[in-house]
Amino acid sequence: MISQLRRYTESWIARGFFVIMAVSFVGWGISGDIFRLMGPPSWIAKVGGQTIEIPAFQTEYQRAMAQETRNLPSGQEATTEQRRRVGQQTLNRMIAQTAVGVELNNLRIVTPDEALAAVVRSMPAFQDKEGKFNRTVFSSVLQNNGYTEARFMAQLRSDIAQRQLLSAVNGSIAAPDAEVKPLYETEFEKRAADTAFFPLASAPEPAAPDDAVLQRWYANHPDSYATAEFRRIKAIELSPQSLGSEITVTDDELHAAYDEHKAEYLIPEKRSAEVISAPDEAKARALAEKWRGQAASAEGWTAMQAAAGAEGASAISQDDATEVQFPDPDLAKAVFAAPLEAVSEPVKGQLGWFVVKVTKIASGVTTTFEQAKDALRAKVVASKAADLMYDRANKLDQLLGNGTGLDNLPGDLGLAGVAGTMDAQGNTQAGTPAPIPGPAELKSAIIAAAFQARQGDPPQLAEVQTPSTGGSAYYALTVESVIPPGKKPFEAVKDQVAEDWKQDQRRRSADQAATAMMTAVQGGKSFSDAATVAGVTPKLSPLVTRDESNAEVPANLQRVMFGLKQGEATMVETADGFVVAQLAQIVKPDAAADKTGYDQARAAVSKSISGDIATVFVDAVRQRAKPQINQQGFDSVVQPQ
Repeated sequence: MISQLRRYTESWIARGFFVIMAVSFVGWGISGDIFRLMGPPSWIAKVGGQTIEIPAFQTEYQRAMAQETRNLPSGQEATTEQRRRVGQQTLNRMIAQTAVGVELNNLRIVTPDEALAAVVRSMPAFQDKEGKFNRTVFSSVLQNNGYTEARFMAQLRSDIAQRQLLSAVNGSIAAPDAEVKPLYETEFEKRAADTAFFPLASAPEPAAPDDAVLQRWYANHPDSYATAEFRRIKAIELSPQSLGSEITVTDDELHAAYDEHKAEYLIPEKRSAEVISAPDEAKARALAEKWRGQAASAEGWTAMQAAAGAEGASAISQDDATEVQFPDPDLAKAVFAAPLEAVSEPVKGQLGWFVVKVTKIASGVTTTFEQAKDALRAKVVASKAADLMYDRANKLDQLLGNGTGLDNLPGDLGLAGVAGTMDAQGNTQAGTPAPIPGPAELKSAIIAAAFQARQGDPPQLAEVQTPSTGGSAYYALTVESVIPPGKKPFEAVKDQVAEDWKQDQRRRSADQAATAMMTAVQGGKSFSDAATVAGVTPKLSPLVTRDESNAEVPANLQRVMFGLKQGEATMVETADGFVVAQLAQIVKPDAAADKTGYDQARAAVSKSISGDIATVFVDAVRQRAKPQINQQGFDSVVQPQ
């Protein structure tokens, strides 16, 4: 039997059968491994051969959501629509950055380490009070913004390279006059109007109304005499202030805190200056004389820059700089000794001869220790209370979670209690601010939460950031009762009703008088004659541009003036009355005489065109990279189950 089986297994049919079986078993084993190894993709998008991993997207998305929800009321979460919108914006940005990164690699554009270090050292956020790069400040800023040093440097390196690429794309953009001139004329055109003012205060005093008139006014304006909704709340606070009796602060600690934050209290004087650096005294003196001769010219500095270049000198400007930020100590002393808007005598410095003109002075501010003492104490208390508050907050959260009411909380937690009735603005029924203790941020949070909670909801512990004290605080509250809005009795507000009615009559009278004058002007009567008939004094307004405000021209009239034709009349209402106006002057700007303004317009148009070209370029690079998006991965981050 065995020999027969052996002979059978040696036949091609048996061998074929065993091969099939072996492949089947092997296949099952491999398939099992495949099924075990295959899971949802770990990437969120693939862009031109580069991969954006889900964790990287999740980090950027969480950062963007933190910015998006920063101003939401305490306890309110972002909506589904907000989450998807922020997620899509974040993903689009990362895809665009990756696509441009692919292009940079293809073009072999890199950021040298020296250039990267120079940019980091020049960033104001990383500098100390003397304007020098500070490693401790650098690390602190990165940590506060959720960056590791490696990640920040990598992102900055990429940003620098991308700016280099984009500057090459749009660096030669020059806006044509056909586009600049209309913008320039629109921006710098000036207009003036003849005006006549009809003040409410000068309107005839109406006759005293009877009760029937007042009752009708009262009935037709219910919102003007309604009472607000009030809520009676009971709340507890846990804050550095409520723990103040448990925390001691010595004068030595306050002095140490003052020294630590000295940059906040000793703000040095800053100056802006135009500086010409010449190789010798003779050239410096000649340029100084020429500069003084240009003092009355609007193009003085522009002309001096050209003159300095012709003499082998250099002309630079320094804006809002402290004394230590000027490169030459002698130059710094000269700048900080010079009067405003005066061209100095030549000054010998370590780097040559200088002539300076100070264009702006921002005085330094010194806050003494005694002046800062109370604020320092609050900061030190907040700092020392942080650990204690964390422990107390955990205990308090457990007690509230177990159903302990606010009245039954232990007395050794350092809590402050408050109870009373207030409206949504935080005012009592007497119209005074509710006496809620603690910092302003905590008060605002309690008021907002009181009108979001429902009556009878159990108290829940909430944390509030309090930048004014440099820390945070906790609160919990319950709404005990709600007084719905109502209507004040007529007799209680009769005097107010009478005054409101009279003010309305005055407004009607002024409106009618102003309308009659405007109609007369529109009918062909001269503005001055119409004003004489109306009993008002006409006045020519100052010339204004579209955006240049002027106290003599009401803002709503200024907007209307630039839609009028020469000689066209209009009327606007202000808080104090009515103004009738007729457009009297249109002054077109002269580009030849206003090179500075025209250059500003050209720069604005060029910047806009450059931005458009950069957008088109990035979009083209993105399309060429053919991004693939893992929608399931996107949904798992943006809308987790």
